[in-house]
This record gives sequence, C-alpha cells and structure tokens, in this order.
Amino acid sequence: MTTEVLRLEAVSKDYGSGDATVHALVDIDLTVSQGEFVAVMGPSGSGKSTLMHILGCLDTPTRGQYLFGGEDVSRMGETQLARIRNRRIGFVFQQFQLLPEMTAWRNVELPLLYRRAGDRRQQALRALDAVGLAHRVEHRPNQLSGGQQQRVAMARALVTDPDVILADEPTGNLDSASSKDVLGLLRQLNEQGRTIILITHDPNVAGIAQRYCTMADGRLREAVAV
Repeated sequence: MTTEVLRLEAVSKDYGSGDATVHALVDIDLTVSQGEFVAVMGPSGSGKSTLMHILGCLDTPTRGQYLFGGEDVSRMGETQLARIRNRRIGFVFQQFQLLPEMTAWRNVELPLLYRRAGDRRQQALRALDAVGLAHRVEHRPNQLSGGQQQRVAMARALVTDPDVILADEPTGNLDSASSKDVLGLLRQLNEQGRTIILITHDPNVAGIAQRYCTMADGRLREAVAV
C-alpha cells in the first residue's frame, strides 16, 4: 500500500485585498506519495515559488487544506510549522544558504543543533559521506566548488532523515557539469527511497523526475508522466 506524504486540496493563496488582490495560487490539488520524485515546472511569476513556500510550511494557504503526513498543517501556528520544517522537511535552495564561517560538517549539523540532538558530528559526517563529500568535511564554503557547496546543502537536507526533500531550483547557480552531478545525486537519493519535490523553470531539469506538473497563472496543470 502506497503511503501518502502530502496532499493539497483546493489550496489558494491571495496577497493584498480588494482591487489590489493578487491570486498567487488558485485551487491547487496535488498529492505526493512516499518514494515519488515530482517536479513542478513553470516560468517566473507562475506561482511555483508560492507553492514551494506552502509545501515547505514557510507559509499557509488563504483557502483550502494542506495535509502533511495526515496532519492538517493549513492553520497551524508558527511554532508547530517550525517543528515540521526542522524535523520532516529537508530544504535545498538555489543559493545554497551555507554559513561562510562554518566548515561543511558544521553547516550540516545546524538542523540537529536547533533540535538539540545528540551525536551531531557523527550524523553530519554520515550525511556528507552519503553525498560523496567525506573528504571535504573540514572545508569552508569558499574552499568548495559550487557543485560541492550544493552537495553540502543536500547533506544538510538529509541529516534529519526527513519525510520529503524540497529542492528549489537546485541547479540554478551551477555550471552544466555540476548541474548534471547534482541531478544525478537527486535521482540516486530517490532510487534509495527518498521522496523528492523539485521546483524548476527548466524542462531539462524537470525531466529527471518520475512525473511533473506545470504551473501558469497560479494554477497547477495536469501532471504529465515522464
């Protein structure tokens, strides 16, 4: 039996009010099951960034329901949402979001530090080994290539053993060789059973997913099998 990780039902997001209202998301329906690799593709302004914020519990919908692991997170408070973000979602961003003064393993341990977990160094080292960076654990971001920095970010996303990895334009700042390397790692993680949602504007990047959806004018179009 397939386990459902998340489900959005008629989710909408508005900004502003009256004549100045912007309908960023309109009646979004999306279900992602355990072990799936789903890409959401769309140009700038299509609503995919707003959708990413909703999926990542960085924002809440104006209308509709968002179920994460069977829990309704649509109306949760910030403390509850922060706990879900820290424990159940692994984030990978375009800009890497690494702290420049910290070594690779120190950057990876940060989610564990926030939850006061024990054995943080060993967990961070295991995560770095999983992304092929066991030989760079003491290097700082400025001592790493762009592709290596993104691998550190992926290790940080993995270290809490999250329910889902949410990757927002993970190759946006990488050259073609590094992009291919990072996408290969995402596919490998999915083959190991990780649930991944990839946000991108690039159809070539979306093509590595098992299925993808397209966004336009705040609406999510029918999923297409890859």
